[in-house]
Amino acid sequence: MNQEIELKLALGSTGPQALRRHPLLAGLSSRMSDLGNTYYDTPDATLEARRMALRLRRVDGRLVQTLKTRGEGGGGLSSRGEWEWDVPGPGLDLAGLSTVPAAAELGEATLARLAPRFATDFHRETWWLNHAGSRIELALDEGEIIAGSRRVAIRELELELKEGEPDALWSLALAFADRVSLRPSDTSKAARAGALLSGNWTLPAGGTPAAWLRRAMVALDALADTGEAHWRDDARSALATLSQPLADELDAEAFPTLAFGRLALALSRDLAATPRA
Repeated sequence: MNQEIELKLALGSTGPQALRRHPLLAGLSSRMSDLGNTYYDTPDATLEARRMALRLRRVDGRLVQTLKTRGEGGGGLSSRGEWEWDVPGPGLDLAGLSTVPAAAELGEATLARLAPRFATDFHRETWWLNHAGSRIELALDEGEIIAGSRRVAIRELELELKEGEPDALWSLALAFADRVSLRPSDTSKAARAGALLSGNWTLPAGGTPAAWLRRAMVALDALADTGEAHWRDDARSALATLSQPLADELDAEAFPTLAFGRLALALSRDLAATPRA
């Protein structure tokens, strides 16, 4: 198992172009990949309910099976378990999956009910960057989520820590933010697809500064995919709750200025709502 530590950022309509022109990427070569992903779950969405994601990915002539478990963190930064291995196809490697502890806990009956649920197809451009004493992989994804007859755009940047300290991810995001329209995002492609299929977005409850911040982030993700203005109001309300003295607690919970400030900015700019496909 790998422990994946990454920061996910949603980009505005001009974000990808501005990112490629950013001085930090000047002179760096990038790698392009076309990724086709099929996500699996039970008919009653057992994995989604546990915030797990299981996919088959077609890339560079290989078929790769990946299981990701519930992430821990907030403000767009997450740490989660990840198991990944090549499979012969064309379907899931259930035998291999049953050896993964997180999947084995579901039981054989649940694993036997797994079936294709939705797909994501996108182009990925990848850079490797040394920043603040850390080694970071940047992955820019552009494409769409396909859930039944519904489609929404993918336009996001993932900063994954390969060596070093998590603070370097925030530092890099802040460096990009001076020229690139972006905001922290806390909703995975799989969760977005699940909301498309059900026609229903559910906001996490508030309560703590971390929880109110995540609620605002998910509300803006819902706004981006639905275009429904009431999600903007939900995000405003959650951020308003993060007034003094609650906002002072954000530093203690390791939520840098970017998470709060860029969300507030998003409420008055187009980057809050990524145009739908």
